[in-house]
Order: sequence, then structure tokens, then C-alpha cells
Amino acid sequence: MPRLHPWALLVTLSLTLLACPRRQDEGGRPSAATPSPDQLEPLELRDETPSLLLTWVDAQGDFHVVQRIVDVPAEARGAVRVVQTTREAGTGDRVYVADLRQRRADGTYAVETRTRAGWEEVGAARRKARLEALAPSAAAPAASASAATPAGGLVVQVYGADWCKPCKDVERYLRQRGVRVEHRDIEADPLARAELERKLRASNLPPTAQIPIVDVRGRLLVGFSPSAIDSALKSAEEARTL
Repeated sequence: MPRLHPWALLVTLSLTLLACPRRQDEGGRPSAATPSPDQLEPLELRDETPSLLLTWVDAQGDFHVVQRIVDVPAEARGAVRVVQTTREAGTGDRVYVADLRQRRADGTYAVETRTRAGWEEVGAARRKARLEALAPSAAAPAASASAATPAGGLVVQVYGADWCKPCKDVERYLRQRGVRVEHRDIEADPLARAELERKLRASNLPPTAQIPIVDVRGRLLVGFSPSAIDSALKSAEEARTL
């Protein structure tokens, strides 16, 4: 077998190195093609993107879900959670949050990855601020208001998960109103998830990754909205006494 001349060997080695894919730049950072482990895969979001569930937070910290970008109020567009129901990404511990205040030159909106806990804290912080603002005037009548609630004797199902802070908040709120709460963990219990899916279909509601979902005698509420819960409890009690 003929021996390669040293220069030929050097050329062969150089060509081999050039053919190898480059995973890092000179600074040791991952290349643009390598996703960061704490980032979701990119989501291209446009006005016409189909199969969306958009969760926005109002000034009181209540969560609202719509299906079209145009339905998100202007004052809430700075941070909106995005779920595309045809893909699993964005439904776990990390979620997509979009800035819908302005489209970019190519017609897309800026979308970033956040932790689910970080996103839910947006609503929690606003609810806390609202309660603190009301505290001086609300502290005294709180006990009598709870005693006068018409919700006594009602049983309400809360579909959520053990890690979900708003789920715990809504259950605490319901118990303070004298409501018996039945917790349904849709991640740990397949039967609870199937039950929720049946209820959503029966109510003509689309599948949603937003929790909690509260069932007040057949009326499904998505997210934690004290005003919506109070209204549903009042309606349920009035219907029961007819």
C-alpha cells in the first residue's frame, strides 16, 4: 500500500475538519441552530395564525381567554399567553408569551418563552395589589360578608394541577365563600381529564391549556376571576331556591 506524502495527509485532514458541522462559535456559545434548553421552539405568530387560545390579564388580575388577536383589549396586549392547540409546545412548564402591541415588519409579533409560574404571577401580583388597595375598607365587613353569602351548600369542581398557584387561590376563595370544593387533578388523574373534556364539549367550549377550570353547577369558568365566580355562585343559588 503506497504511503501518503505528509503534505497530502495534511490536506486530507484539513478537508475533514471543514466538513464537520460547527456546533459552537469562537466564544464557546451555542450556534443559532442549537436551541437553548430553557427556550421553546420558535412560534411564528400572525393575525391569521389558526387554532389559537390567547390568555390576557385585566387590571384586577383576572384571566380571560379569546381565540383571535383582534379580541385582546389594547390595554392588555403587552403580555398575552399564546397556545396553538395543534402543537404541544407551550402547554407545559414553559409557555409562550407574546407582545401584541405592534407587528414587526414581516407581519409577525414578538413571542418569548416564560416559565408557567412566572406567567401566572402576572395575575397573582395584580390581584394582590387590588386586595391590598381594598384592605382598609374591606377588612371590617369581611366576616359578615362571608356569613351572608348565598353559596352555602354548593359543591364546585375545580380542574387543575398540584403545581398551579391560581388553582389553589380559587379553591381557597371558594372555601372562604362557604363552598365545598372537589379538586380534580387533570395531570395526575386521566379520568378527571376525560371528565373535563366531556364537559367542555357539552358546553361548546374549545379545548384549553388554561387552568383552573371551575364547574359551578354546569357553568364552566376558565381561570381565576373572583367577579365571575361570585356571579356564578349567585346564579346557582338562585336556581336552587326556585
